Amino acid sequence: MGEVEFISSDNLLVIHSMIYFYGYAADPNVGLQVAKNIEDHWNEPSGKTLVKGKIYSVIFDIRGIYLNPIRPEIIFENTNPSNNFFRIEEYAHGNISFVDGLGSNTGYFKLENLLNNSTTAAHEYGHTLGLDHPDNSDIRGYGQPGIMYPRGTLVDPEFQYDPKIPAGLTGGTMNPFTRKVYQQDIDLLKLGKLRYNKKGFAVLGEFSGIWHDEQHP
Repeated sequence: MGEVEFISSDNLLVIHSMIYFYGYAADPNVGLQVAKNIEDHWNEPSGKTLVKGKIYSVIFDIRGIYLNPIRPEIIFENTNPSNNFFRIEEYAHGNISFVDGLGSNTGYFKLENLLNNSTTAAHEYGHTLGLDHPDNSDIRGYGQPGIMYPRGTLVDPEFQYDPKIPAGLTGGTMNPFTRKVYQQDIDLLKLGKLRYNKKGFAVLGEFSGIWHDEQHP
């Protein structure tokens, strides 16, 4: 979820997202690393969008804050559209990170999914902005996968976990580290169609307000 700032004088649209991290595997360094990872991936294509017949540059301003301990009421009562809340733990059911629905502002991260410049956080952030997985799960012949393709997608060999494994077998599907954000991902946000208030702000996403307990095997 984010708050979009329309700065007409500078031809800019800035998406502000504050991500609060809690949980036993969260710490200040992880929070900063994950936020920078998301920001770097989404700013990589130097996105543009059309608003009222003019082209604007799109900038993602992502901040990460470690908030531990945290009271569930802070999440339940939040009314700031730039605020997102994610629990980080070493264990997650199904071995996956997730958000609480498209356009939500809460979720749960498995620590291992976030390390070594992984694209998992950037992928889940796309879900918080309302983006779904693409319909086509076989993109062989189309090159590097976009950020919203899920694990299990069939891709060209160089983007698999193991390029030598036949497509579809264990090791022969998309390595999520190879995903990237494209201009078409920013197009799907439909920033030009948002309703901006008199101060030039609009909301991207919705409040889910879900607190997560630690998951156990």
